[in-house]
Amino acid sequence: MRRPFGALLGVAFTCAGALAQPAADIATLEAAAKRGDASALLTLAEKYRRGDEVTRDIQKSNALYCKAAARGNVEALLELGLIHASGREMRANEGVGALLVNMAAERGSERAKEILPYISRGVGSTIPPCMSEELAVIAATRPTATPTVRKDIELLVQEWAPQYAIDPDLVMALIAVESSFDATAVSPKNAQGLMQLIPATAARFGVKNSFNATENLKGGLAYLRWLMAYFKGDVALVLAAYNSGEETVERYRGIPPYKETRDYVQRITGLYTKVTHPYLAEVTRPSAALGRIRKLP
Repeated sequence: MRRPFGALLGVAFTCAGALAQPAADIATLEAAAKRGDASALLTLAEKYRRGDEVTRDIQKSNALYCKAAARGNVEALLELGLIHASGREMRANEGVGALLVNMAAERGSERAKEILPYISRGVGSTIPPCMSEELAVIAATRPTATPTVRKDIELLVQEWAPQYAIDPDLVMALIAVESSFDATAVSPKNAQGLMQLIPATAARFGVKNSFNATENLKGGLAYLRWLMAYFKGDVALVLAAYNSGEETVERYRGIPPYKETRDYVQRITGLYTKVTHPYLAEVTRPSAALGRIRKLP
């Protein structure tokens, strides 16, 4: 039987604060935080929460936890989940709290893993607006992957894509647009990892840790393989569905009229120019809407 999330907070809070932090003066921390240093953001969040060397300010502390979480700090991510679950200086939302704790567990937090059996899975929840805004800023300034990182991912793609009957060139183009080869990337809509799997898609294809590059890649490849069969290898439709969902493509009888989706398809097809792709018909029955979308050869 699951206990209420709030019942856990007495033992779960201060998980980040329990960690020893290196000594640093406030001005140095503020400067590092302004540059986006996640450790500095976490340390400052703790200081403002406790009133340590600064005037206690819970709202500022919460905002700093959010920025640190968006930048990949697992302790901050867990603490942010507990903040939302308890309603510390905000309206409580256990669904959002559970989602964030789940994300912390996926990224390796042992404390989050201990809490997981007692909470919901945060199904249907989205990450909080403060984190979405910060992720959008990060995405806009994300540097291009180093040649070494890109090569490592390319080797993974070359190994696994053929096993899912997917052209490695298409996968590389998709990853370049989706995450810029950043295995820790999270979008404002909570799409995660190399191939930017939303939690529902990750669960659908058996991905337990979206931030594990190989596991994420396999999940994304499984979804692409399914979409290829569903849309009979029409690359543009497959990409549109990958971005906005197969039901949306069916509803609009083609690429939906969303600027995000149309730009997304255009960017990838600019890198991968093949219009059709081989598919495994035995994977799934084709969409019943295909005849209404376009005349197939």
